[in-house]
Amino acid sequence: MKRISLSLVLILGGLVLFAGCRTSRSGYKSAPFAVVRSDGRFEVRDYPVLTIAETPMDGGSGPSFNRLFGFITGRNAGSQKIAMTTPVFMADSTMAFVMPADMKEVPEPADGSVTVKTVPAGRFAVLRFSGGRSEAQEKRTLEDLKAWMAAQGLPVSSPPIYGYFDPPWTPTFLRRNEVMLRTEGSSPRL
Repeated sequence: MKRISLSLVLILGGLVLFAGCRTSRSGYKSAPFAVVRSDGRFEVRDYPVLTIAETPMDGGSGPSFNRLFGFITGRNAGSQKIAMTTPVFMADSTMAFVMPADMKEVPEPADGSVTVKTVPAGRFAVLRFSGGRSEAQEKRTLEDLKAWMAAQGLPVSSPPIYGYFDPPWTPTFLRRNEVMLRTEGSSPRL
């Protein structure tokens, strides 16, 4: 009887944890895109122009996240609160938050190390993966995406951009992450 009770508690706890992580991710708006083609975990997507708030990742991802989080929680010229969106983009030693698509005007950051800019519209090849953020994981998924793109005859025209969708309390096996490479159009950096 004790084994059944413990098993039931573990199963229910796991379901609550799983539902909580899925709910917290779905509570945020995501950068808009249109899927052009899908092949398992790979997709080709068209993204519109995105407005981002960006900061260098000097000192690691924690301080960078805190600067960006400060910006969206009111450390800006208008003391304006801005809705959190997903994913958090990381590329070329920078971290960026995407501004909500329906936002008319983005306020000036109060922190000089945060800049607001636009990323031109374009087509991207994307590979979705789970797990924690690590250099080995990023390298492996980037190689997989490049191999898939080569097999599809898609040119690579940008450095990689990694997208992370989940809050830090999400168990690694439930996390949604992506690596993206621009395949057509200009190749601006984040």
